[in-house]
Amino acid sequence: MLERHFTVTTYIIKNKKVLLIFHAKFSKWLPPGGHLEKGETPPEGAKREVLEETGLKIEFIPQENLWINDWNASSFERPYFCLLENVPPHGSFSAHQHMDLIYLAKPIGGVEHPEELKKGTLKWFTLEEVENLTSDETIFGETKQTIKHLLAAHD
Repeated sequence: MLERHFTVTTYIIKNKKVLLIFHAKFSKWLPPGGHLEKGETPPEGAKREVLEETGLKIEFIPQENLWINDWNASSFERPYFCLLENVPPHGSFSAHQHMDLIYLAKPIGGVEHPEELKKGTLKWFTLEEVENLTSDETIFGETKQTIKHLLAAHD
């Protein structure tokens, strides 16, 4: 069995656009995300990754069925959906899988990294721009499918 890592991904939506980062390792447009750090809850990791990679502070779009806030148990933000992703070997890393907890959010503060915007490695995409990206060459199929679903559902 492949080694598995918990990761978080966040699709950020604003004005019918989604924010993507050009991931140099994969040569693909992806939403911000990464591995959870030790002791970090998934929502904490998602917010940290977004801030590090984009400069933005976010607020999750709620996906809750029930919210608990009691002395012995409390809820934390639930992902929009989850994926088990196969990651091929790269450099010194062997093939492994990501157990990816995928969140949906909107920006509430901060400023996009100006150097990344200028270089074109951080960009807000419309649905039409995403549909014009060549699947599997510049964007993973599941990323494109997710964006089409999200932008249609959050018109």
